[in-house]
Amino acid sequence: MREKSAEMKGMKAVMEIANEWKDYEILDMANGEKLERWKNVILVRPDPQIIWKEKTYPEKWKNVNARYHRSSTGGGNWQYEKKIPESWKVQYKNLTFQIKPMGFKHTGLFPEQAVNWDWMIEKIQNAKRPIKVLNLFAYTGGATVACSYAGASVCHVDSSKGMVTWAKENLQASGLQENPVRFIVDDVFKFVNREIRRGNTYDAIIMDPPSYGRGTNGEVWKFEENLIELVQLCSKVLSNNPLFFLINSYTTGISSKVLENILSLTVDKSYKGILSSGEIGLPMTESKLVLPCGIYGRWESR
Repeated sequence: MREKSAEMKGMKAVMEIANEWKDYEILDMANGEKLERWKNVILVRPDPQIIWKEKTYPEKWKNVNARYHRSSTGGGNWQYEKKIPESWKVQYKNLTFQIKPMGFKHTGLFPEQAVNWDWMIEKIQNAKRPIKVLNLFAYTGGATVACSYAGASVCHVDSSKGMVTWAKENLQASGLQENPVRFIVDDVFKFVNREIRRGNTYDAIIMDPPSYGRGTNGEVWKFEENLIELVQLCSKVLSNNPLFFLINSYTTGISSKVLENILSLTVDKSYKGILSSGEIGLPMTESKLVLPCGIYGRWESR
């Protein structure tokens, strides 16, 4: 069950916690690092939110497969203390994902996103009608797999060919490869502009934009400068009866309320619905500690 904090002065300050994992858990966290179990592989990865020094379970840190070390000059590298597979699978409920240690500490999956997957699956299944989803900056396809599992047709757009290939593998790992999913390697602005010209529309839009990035032909993306322009553009490919619009972000210094405000100024002007925003987080096992992992803004139909 997703947990939410109490109301504060009439405004909901929400933290949704991804606490239904069986193949993933945070075992401990301290000194800027989290000790994680990904099925039967134990990883140590850096996290800037972990500013306290004391380890709750020091003994658990002795059983580690691999650690990611940041470099003072940027980037970093994995140090392997025990042999691990080149890649392996983890499962969340009925969804299966391929995991592998990548450059810059990543594994190809953000487990806190499970709260958004659950929300989207519920919205799509309760719609009782065909739903078309556009997933932008779609990465390795966590949301694509979730929406496809729920019965939606999905258009998955990312500028990285490697990430799109990985997303196809995740769809296949979940046994959904025969479902209607379009995989597009392209700059999101260019793609959405083409969809406007074609007259294509979608019932739901998901986006997880980076703080900074480059498109397929070197197009520069800056979150603070380009986000509202993209949301305005995406509003033009919403169907006459949209189901939801979800923005997820890991950009430092941006409040979840900013994402809600953007949706209020754009999507909600044309389609009066319900707006919400908040944080997403991961619980630490056998502890009251919760790791904040990102923010979201949501618009949904009434």
